[in-house]
Amino acid sequence: MKTKPHILCVNPWIHDFAAFDFWAKPLGLLSLAAILRQNNLRVSYLDCMDRFHPGRPEPAKVNWDGRGPFDKTPIPLPEAMALHLEDETKVFNRYGIPVELMAADLKAADRPDLVMVTSLMTYWASGVAETIDLIKKTLPGVPVVLGGIYASLCHDHAREFSGADYIITGPGEKELPELIERYTGVTLTHMPDPDDLDTYPFPALDLQHHLAYAPLLTSRGCPFTCDYCASAFLEPRLRRRSPDHVFREIRHWHDNFGVKNFAFYDDALLVRPEAYAFPLFKRIIDADLDLNFHTPNALHIREITARAADLMFRAGFKAIRLGLETTDFSKDRHHDIKVREDEFFRAVESLKAAGFEKEQLGAYLLCGLPGQNLDDVETSMNQVKRTGVLPVLAYYTPIPHTPMWEDAVKNARLDITAHPGLTNNSLFPCVRPDRDIARISQLKKMQK
Repeated sequence: MKTKPHILCVNPWIHDFAAFDFWAKPLGLLSLAAILRQNNLRVSYLDCMDRFHPGRPEPAKVNWDGRGPFDKTPIPLPEAMALHLEDETKVFNRYGIPVELMAADLKAADRPDLVMVTSLMTYWASGVAETIDLIKKTLPGVPVVLGGIYASLCHDHAREFSGADYIITGPGEKELPELIERYTGVTLTHMPDPDDLDTYPFPALDLQHHLAYAPLLTSRGCPFTCDYCASAFLEPRLRRRSPDHVFREIRHWHDNFGVKNFAFYDDALLVRPEAYAFPLFKRIIDADLDLNFHTPNALHIREITARAADLMFRAGFKAIRLGLETTDFSKDRHHDIKVREDEFFRAVESLKAAGFEKEQLGAYLLCGLPGQNLDDVETSMNQVKRTGVLPVLAYYTPIPHTPMWEDAVKNARLDITAHPGLTNNSLFPCVRPDRDIARISQLKKMQK
């Protein structure tokens, strides 16, 4: 009997100055893995970021909400970054499991017919390259396909420097059948309808060693077109899952794997709430499952009414993040206005009245934008504090294919076109004067 083709899925290392597990998982890759399993292919998964790898010498540190620190190892800066960062004093690290553990896992795995590697932040490009290099050395002759955010937004760079044999741009489902047939000879007979997210299987989170939490996507795409965001390029249209389908996924991870913490990574969770979010929250409340929900992606403030806040509180939401950006609500502000001043105050009062405490509420404020006056950032922080909400600075990352990219290139103190790693928000690439960078350090301390 002919052996079923084996597809190895890999989540690469993070190379960065700082990293922490904020409920994030490679949902795109794990969704493709689930589709492949539906088609009866053998699928395995190796995670360079696995905090629960059985080969670790000590148990992972786990917060009550499932989050925790990654292991880290200092490494040299990539040459293309080092040329522009001669005076950089921050330590550059490889975050994730040791190289020898990953190498041993690759050697122990059944030889795959194809390796599929994902990529998240654009500035983690060197982590992707190191991962693929190890795969190539350990599994010579096995083709490697790279997809994900870096591969899509920095396609030319990925094609030249990642080491992958093929680069996928955009959602992987559209190219998956052709790739599988090309590299394995197998025709996929079960593919989801791209217009109906309810036809997609749940992401294969169970391929992990341990589920400390489950990230959720109730939608793909975003109805807004913020100047700094690439969502409109990556997912040009908004698609939604039905509340019933999302609730079934929550029950699946809770009932079968004991998951209690869930993080919504939607760009549009509260958009059209009567049709989507509210029915979902009511199902959660009625089920009385005692779960915790978190919103690391910003919620749209305009939709946080008294009813929305009450439903979220009763459903078990614990961490709320608001997409404020600035408290400059004037009509002549530089960027689009998604929320009015009265809507912000109404949202805060609604959340407090529902029962949320100060430490559960945070408002994202953009910092480090091209040409930004840091006096305005400090003013916004103080105004947010006066409402009893935690100001959370969101440091700007220049992203290709966004409306702000060209402006960022012109205003950057670094040549951010030389290497994706130079767009890292830890470097504040669009903050020019040294005194402004020093001031941002002072603003960080004001967040508490």
